[in-house]
Amino acid sequence: MIRINLLGGEKQKTARGVRFDVGQQLTAMCSLLVVAAACGVGYWYWSLSTEDARLNAQIASSKIEVTRLESLLAEVKIFEDRRAILQQRVNLIERLRQGQTVPVQLLDHVSRSMPDMLWLTDLKQDGTGLTLEGKSTTLIGLSDFVGNLGANAVLQKPIEIVDSQVEGGDTVRGQKQGPDLIHFKVKASLNGLPEDTKKGKH
Repeated sequence: MIRINLLGGEKQKTARGVRFDVGQQLTAMCSLLVVAAACGVGYWYWSLSTEDARLNAQIASSKIEVTRLESLLAEVKIFEDRRAILQQRVNLIERLRQGQTVPVQLLDHVSRSMPDMLWLTDLKQDGTGLTLEGKSTTLIGLSDFVGNLGANAVLQKPIEIVDSQVEGGDTVRGQKQGPDLIHFKVKASLNGLPEDTKKGKH
């Protein structure tokens, strides 16, 4: 008599089916993990590439800016050098002008201050001091001369008459031929005299 165990076969089939389902699930989970890891790595690589490109762009922009600033600094340096040279020239011209202005103004002022019938015989400058000697036909002319000298800022007030003497006119064969002359000496002080001019005598 042959016995067939139908229950045992069904159990084996059922067990095999369960084992097959668990294996598929593990395989699927592993596949998903691998795919997720690959996606993560890919995203991480893409992020790094994007950041690297951004940083490279910033570096290139910074290099361009540095080059531009270096060019500007070079232009500023050239400008500063030129300005220093021009300033030196201006200072030199100003010193030369100061060295010439007072004597020129002084001579012009003295010549304009002399009234008619008055003339100078000597003019001396010693530092800031100025001595003028001359002759005049009248005391009024001498007074006008001193007043005119004090009317300009080149000379300090007061203008001092340190000496005035009456000299007789020329005589021919014992006879007087001309008017009496007043020999005078006037002293004054200069204003705004440059240092180089103060040391000399004129």
